[in-house]
Amino acid sequence: MATLRSSSHILVFPFPAQGHIIPLLDFTHRIALAATDIDLTITVLVTPKNLPFLTQLLAAHPRIQPLVLPFPPHPSIPSAVENLKDIPQRCLPALMHTLGQLYHPLLSWFQSHPSPPSAIVSDMFLGWTQRLASRVGAKHIVFSPSGAMALSILYSLWMELPRLDDPRDQTAVVSFDKLPNCPKYPWWKISGLYRACVEGDPAMEFIKDIFHANIQSWGLVVNSFNQLERPYFDHLKRMMGCDRVWAVGPLLPLHDHDDLTVAVHRGGSSSVPLDHLLTWLDACEDGEVVYVCFGSQVVLTNDQMAGVASGLEKSGVRFIWSIKEPSVGHVEANYGMIPNGFEERVANNGLVIRGWAPQVAILSHRAVGAFLTHCGWNSVLEAVVAGVTMLTWPFGADQFVDQTLLVEELKVGKKACEGPQTVPNPEELARVLAESVSREKGVERKGVMELRKAALEAVREGGSSAQDMEEMVKQLFCMQA
Repeated sequence: MATLRSSSHILVFPFPAQGHIIPLLDFTHRIALAATDIDLTITVLVTPKNLPFLTQLLAAHPRIQPLVLPFPPHPSIPSAVENLKDIPQRCLPALMHTLGQLYHPLLSWFQSHPSPPSAIVSDMFLGWTQRLASRVGAKHIVFSPSGAMALSILYSLWMELPRLDDPRDQTAVVSFDKLPNCPKYPWWKISGLYRACVEGDPAMEFIKDIFHANIQSWGLVVNSFNQLERPYFDHLKRMMGCDRVWAVGPLLPLHDHDDLTVAVHRGGSSSVPLDHLLTWLDACEDGEVVYVCFGSQVVLTNDQMAGVASGLEKSGVRFIWSIKEPSVGHVEANYGMIPNGFEERVANNGLVIRGWAPQVAILSHRAVGAFLTHCGWNSVLEAVVAGVTMLTWPFGADQFVDQTLLVEELKVGKKACEGPQTVPNPEELARVLAESVSREKGVERKGVMELRKAALEAVREGGSSAQDMEEMVKQLFCMQA
């Protein structure tokens, strides 16, 4: 007979990128709320510059404590940088590799702790912690901030290791015949992390080992829900050879009005005060606003900026456009500049936000009817929960896979553009934008409203995600009698 431990300690290790760290901290919050019958200590490992991400969590839960270890140096990463948001996406392999240097400091911490953790919950980019968990006798759970379909394809890539016959042919098709629906992608749409792989390079061998270790882990938690990706959850269970694969999403912060002020600070500062933003939205009609945002990593080229600006202007729709602030290097390389005079010309219709935007608050407002998105998974889930139609423009990472799920399989999204260098046609973009908030909103709107209902039911008491969360806690903290 299995009983719950009277006391326990777990270590949570987020990967330092906004799209990774925030959902894992939301999951940590859920664990703390779910494990009410246990004297539980949760230690969250961060490097010094990522400590501010924990402010809300530490204030809400006295039994959560930080472990701050120095960021390991790497020649490709500037000395003041500790988060992917502050460096180009091409530095991701270096960031993954250098964090592996924390193995020995973390092992020393385990060995010297009077009551070390019995489990490690780490981001999917930190799979080397599985080896650490085995050494110290702890359970290891992988946390995926990506969806089950995207994770299935990523695991398949690193297990099967497909290569190009002709390295110059970026349109060569890679087929995933072992996955549900047998998805296929041209090489240029495959994970940039994988495409950068050079056989024999120590960093890439290290990354390959990360994903192999993930598959060998004790359990897997995915920020998604069964009704959204059931065939892919079944596939992951077969791949891992166990049923310890839990769909616990959507993991979203509370977004009642009282929490909006908190939510606005989750990822940084914004150029538009929250009160002004809400007042502007309150003056709009239901479903007439298009929200435009390409996540915390993407900075558009100046030509892309001009294409989006022209499309918005020609469409005549009301809009909010959230723009990642370009660095000096971006500006010098012709990235991230808003066309001259644009903001003045659209002042009656649009609002431009520079820096972090309170996305959950925006999407959940009754006035927002469509979302031009890069298809990052957190953005997808936030749009689903808000019941907002998605207009897709994937750039890289898992975003092309997410587009397939949204547009082709679930039919809750519409393609607007695709590719990191593609410049949108302003007339075509204007048409897509206008149609998305017209009275005839199409099958996508109906489909996303049905998904919204399923998402909310999943996280309610007795729902599929709530049950998976409960089962995960039970198995994580169980002790054989």
